[in-house]
Amino acid sequence: MKPILFNLTDAELTQFVENIGQPKFRAKQIREWLQRGAPDFSVMKNLPEKLRNQLNDMAQTLPVHVVKKLESSDKQTTKFLLELNDCEQIECVLMRTSYGNSVCVSSQAGCAMGCKFCASTLMGLKRNLTVNEIFSQILVAQWELRIDRESDRHIHPNGDANNGDVSHIVVMGTGEPLQNTENVIGFIERANSEMGIGWRKITVSTCGIVPGIKELTKWGRPINLAISLHAPTDELRSKIMPINNKYPLSTVLDAAFEFSGLHNRQLMIEYILLAVRGENGEPELLNCTAEYAEKLSELLRGKNCMVNLIPWNTVDERDFVSPSGNAVHRFQDILIKNGIHTRIRRERGNDIGSACGQLRLNNKKQPY
Repeated sequence: MKPILFNLTDAELTQFVENIGQPKFRAKQIREWLQRGAPDFSVMKNLPEKLRNQLNDMAQTLPVHVVKKLESSDKQTTKFLLELNDCEQIECVLMRTSYGNSVCVSSQAGCAMGCKFCASTLMGLKRNLTVNEIFSQILVAQWELRIDRESDRHIHPNGDANNGDVSHIVVMGTGEPLQNTENVIGFIERANSEMGIGWRKITVSTCGIVPGIKELTKWGRPINLAISLHAPTDELRSKIMPINNKYPLSTVLDAAFEFSGLHNRQLMIEYILLAVRGENGEPELLNCTAEYAEKLSELLRGKNCMVNLIPWNTVDERDFVSPSGNAVHRFQDILIKNGIHTRIRRERGNDIGSACGQLRLNNKKQPY
C-alpha cells in the first residue's frame, strides 16, 4: 500500500524525502501543496518533473480521492464521492452561498442509526473516520475553490465572483458524528487552528447521542449544535428513529439545551417533513400534521432554538414521499403562530442527489 504523505508528521515527511535522495527543503514544498489539498503530485509544479513522476509511482497525497464529482445546475453546489484507502466510500458537499463557502463533511463510512427515512444507513456502519480523513474533505473542497478562482467559473447568487476559501463547516454528512466524538473534536480543533475557521461557523449535527452531547459540553467550545428531531413525541420518533428507544426526546433536548445554553447559542432543530403514499395515491402526512405542529410548539415554546423544516428528499429504497408545498407552509405557519422561530431550508443541489448517502449508495459496487 502506498504511503499517504498527508498522514506523515513533518519529521516523517522529511525522512521520507531524504530516503529517496532528495534535499530536506522538498519536504516543506510538498507539505505546502498537501495543505492546499493537492489531489496528486502532478500539480506540484515547483518540484522537478522527474520527482513528481517518482512520487506518483510510490506515494499518494491525501487519505481520500475523488471518485465522482457532481455539480448542480445553478453552479452553487458541488457534491463529491470520495474513496478511502480501504475502498470504503463517503460523501462531502461544497455549498457556495452569499455568506461564504460551506462544506458538509462525513464522520463515518456508513451509519448504524437506522433512521427509516435516510439513505446513509441502508448499508450499515463500516467504520469511523480518522481526523485526517475528515479534515481531507475540507481540503478537497478547498482545492475545488482554487479551481474556481483560477477560472472565475462560479458566481455567487449576489453576483459577486467566488474568490473565498472554506468559511463554514457542517458535520452533517454520512454517519453519526457523536459515535466518533473524539475524532470529530480533533478535526474541529484542527480546522480552527490550521484554517482559522471560527467556532461559531462550525456545526455538529446529531440524532441524539446523549453521551456525545455531554462530551461536547465538557469540551466547552462555542460551536453550533443541531439536533435531528423529526418528531415531537416519543411514540412517533421511535418508529422512524430507533435511537429514540435508547435516548428519548426529553433526555436529548435536556442535554442539547444545556450545551447551547453554555455559550448562549441558538439550538438548531432539524425536522424532515414526511408523508406516505395513501390508498388513493395522494400523500398522507406522517409527522407534519397540524396536531404535530402544535405538539412540537409545546415541546419548544420559550426555548432558544431555530427549527429548520426540510421537505423530504426522495430515496428510492424508502417508502416515504414529500408533503405538498401547502402542507409544508401550514406546518410552518402553526409554529410561527406559537412563537417558534422557524424557516424552510432552501434546497441546494437537489438535482445532483442531495439526500445524504445517496451518491455513495448509487455508486457502490456490490457486494458492499
